[in-house]
Amino acid sequence: MAEHDLTGDGFASSVAQVDATRVVTIGGRRLTIEEVVAIAQRRVPVALSGDPTWRARIERGADFLRRYLASGATVYGVNTGYGDACVVDVPPHLVEALPLQLTRYHGCGMGQHLDDAQTLAVIVARLNSLAYGLSGVRPVLLERLADLINHRVLPRIPSEGSVGASGDLTPLSYVAAALVGERDVLFKGGLRDAAGVWAALGLTPLTLAPKEGLALMNGTAVMTGLACLAFVRAEHLTRLAARLTALSTVALDGRAAHFDALLFEAKPHAGQMEAAAWIRADLAGRDDTPGHRLQDRYSIRCAPHVIGVARDALSWVRRDIENELNSANDNPLVDPDGERVLHGGNFYGGHIAFAMDALKTAVANLADLMDRQIALLVDDKFNNGLPRNLTGAAPARAPINHGFKAVQISSSAWTAEALKLTMPASVFSRSTEAHNQDKVSMGTIAARDCLRILELTEQVAAAHTLATVQAAQLRLRSNGTPLPAPLRDFVDSVSAQSPFVDEDRALEPDLRALTARIADCALVGDTVEGRRHG
Repeated sequence: MAEHDLTGDGFASSVAQVDATRVVTIGGRRLTIEEVVAIAQRRVPVALSGDPTWRARIERGADFLRRYLASGATVYGVNTGYGDACVVDVPPHLVEALPLQLTRYHGCGMGQHLDDAQTLAVIVARLNSLAYGLSGVRPVLLERLADLINHRVLPRIPSEGSVGASGDLTPLSYVAAALVGERDVLFKGGLRDAAGVWAALGLTPLTLAPKEGLALMNGTAVMTGLACLAFVRAEHLTRLAARLTALSTVALDGRAAHFDALLFEAKPHAGQMEAAAWIRADLAGRDDTPGHRLQDRYSIRCAPHVIGVARDALSWVRRDIENELNSANDNPLVDPDGERVLHGGNFYGGHIAFAMDALKTAVANLADLMDRQIALLVDDKFNNGLPRNLTGAAPARAPINHGFKAVQISSSAWTAEALKLTMPASVFSRSTEAHNQDKVSMGTIAARDCLRILELTEQVAAAHTLATVQAAQLRLRSNGTPLPAPLRDFVDSVSAQSPFVDEDRALEPDLRALTARIADCALVGDTVEGRRHG
């Protein structure tokens, strides 16, 4: 293991024995959503920048704050109480004890704990914000946050308890507590006390400098980390919805002409043009002789228009998430160059709140689209000659087989729940903390809602995938027309995991496995994941 600086006076490497080509650098550069996800899900380590200019800026901020306090200046949350108690002066002999008090009294989170990937995304977001150089923290604090990531020392962070301003105080207190050796952490597959884990790593728990408790907790890292994870899953779903629309078009013996490029040049929203192009590519070479209907129903014909809304939303959602990710969002800020302390409200999570409220609505619309397509496929009044409920049973067994009937019912239930959760969280501001925090963002609740809607929509997508692959195979048996190559490869990939349903069987294992694959952004290979990595 690399040597670590324990003095707080400089930097040391927190990455030991790693492939340098797979390390994400923190400090002096903008971090992307994909890099956060790579760290959180793919176990890519981090390293603090070696740029001497950046390192000097971090040192300079911490040094100025020390001198500023020594001069007798008053700094919120450093030698005053917190929140509404900012009017309370903290005696000099208690200043060093104040940060630990902050971490302790905020240890009141509830609800399910964040999972490993979510926890890592949160820590990365907090580290990157503090590395901006306007928080007045010591280099050793950044090193220890990097240690949490690289050694997979994961604080147990409850998901509930943040109103999104002053940042994510309560959930981030669990990150701060882990650094000082308090509360439990996950380490090497087990639940351990934080102090014991630091000892196992040959390190001592951190003693927080006067502003460092506030710097760790007074920011938007939880909502931002969750938003990064939500973004890539939503992006994958847009690509999957387009592919399933193409396959549904084949299965329903529909018309490829609905996706002609001229239609979308005439109404040039970039997202729907992109979705239509994906569908056209998947249908390339298909004979478009009008069959059962001159115009397919809306859930097929208008699919690019539905998917396109999500695609276009993702463009500005990315902008806002990455701006928040690459910002100093605590309070007060410490200007190391102008030697000023600035009291403001950068902890307010309004941009993430609005982005997540919008994204969850766009994703729920994808669930609704896919659910409507499933309904067409299973209903023999609308599926243009396919068997009722897509049963693959032999004629003698058909009366007792029901195929995808129950899958469609479950899909409808998941869709309804997703749609119910689209109520915006950002409009539910509640005055709290003695009316000091009298307008708050609810950004973390919006991000959690978005992740839940994603989970439900991925279940709908799994149901749609199984049903559409079954339908395409049934259509192939009836007319013998081969599938276009991209769709054939997709059907083969899904069928290898979930075979054709000839006799009724419980499909829960297939649905769970496929949902996990979708959540991992691994079902459609040509997604945009990783384009912006590095």
